[in-house]
Amino acid sequence: MTVRNRRWLGSLVVSAALLAAGCASEKAATKDLGAEIDEIAAALIQQPLLHSTSIGVVYRGEEFVRHRGDMETGKPGPPTDATRYEIGSLSKTLAGTLMANAVLEHKVSLDDDVRQYLQGNYPNLQYKGEPIRIRHLLSHTSGLPNMLPERANTVLEDFTDHRTPSELNTLYAHYGKADFFKDLHAVEIDRAPGKDYAYSSAGTELTAHILETVYNSDYESLLRGFFGDSAPMMGLRIRLSDSEASRLAVGYHSDNPIPTTPMPQLPWGASGNVKATVPEMVKYLRFQLANGPVVKESHRPLVTFDSEFSIGYFWNIVSGDRLKGVYHAHHGGVPRSQCYIYIVPKYDLGIFIITNQSGDQTARAMEAAIDTLVEKIAAREALAGNDVSR
Repeated sequence: MTVRNRRWLGSLVVSAALLAAGCASEKAATKDLGAEIDEIAAALIQQPLLHSTSIGVVYRGEEFVRHRGDMETGKPGPPTDATRYEIGSLSKTLAGTLMANAVLEHKVSLDDDVRQYLQGNYPNLQYKGEPIRIRHLLSHTSGLPNMLPERANTVLEDFTDHRTPSELNTLYAHYGKADFFKDLHAVEIDRAPGKDYAYSSAGTELTAHILETVYNSDYESLLRGFFGDSAPMMGLRIRLSDSEASRLAVGYHSDNPIPTTPMPQLPWGASGNVKATVPEMVKYLRFQLANGPVVKESHRPLVTFDSEFSIGYFWNIVSGDRLKGVYHAHHGGVPRSQCYIYIVPKYDLGIFIITNQSGDQTARAMEAAIDTLVEKIAAREALAGNDVSR
């Protein structure tokens, strides 16, 4: 689930503190990178409402993990490597990776009509004879609404309203797969699939159903099995046991000073319910940077919208950035945390950053921190004599 349906890929307003931390110079580039990441984390939590942050970085094979701040106001206690975070819509990139693997294993074709994986008749999942295909789910061009039930989209229109978390909890308290399919029958597709970008978590949930169908296994088992073997990320979870839930990060919604509840459980959880620690996400960065066949397929553009923006298997693909070159990224947001992942091949660089606060300025503050870090990496590369002009 995203905080807003927008392309967050543009000019950034960088706070004075982060800009000061990010001024690249030869002197700065000679500092220990771990110390610089720590400084960036410290500057980030000086932003209004931000309580704490964790950052994981893989740069040319070297790993860095930094935690800063206190998880709860007035209670000393920073996040740790054991803290389990809700990674929100970063979950979609995991689902995209599983679908890329299914394509390579010839379990599915990108041009399959999604209705062949559904029981019953869905004449509504097409527009003038053009059906919704798997590629349309992956590229957010299916025409499906952001969320099902439709009422959730109305709730999310005013995301920062203090009532939003409780209203979402009520909507999804007893909302299961059967309810999803009932609502899917009522969806109206008002434009040709494959052309217009319209972010859809419902499309990701349907992707998880297709994966369950072709592999004859529940989605969480597929998720944990694939990434446990390939990354290896042994700690990924969608649903938590009582003992695991005790390590789930506390978080804050908007400017509410009282900690809020976790993201409610969605029917499959593929669009926004994955939980992971920062060390687990560092393993994911390594997996992405290794660029094996499945990753390479998942990073392949499925739809190009303009010269700077395209979509792979749920990955945003951005080009034209002076420092970053072509990179893959995704934002994640739930009512009590926001995060980003960046894969920047130009520097053999992966970044994961997360905060335990979710408001209308949280994403912008994290984007500024990421830009600061990339500036420092670019300065480091220039000193090393690497070509950073590409």
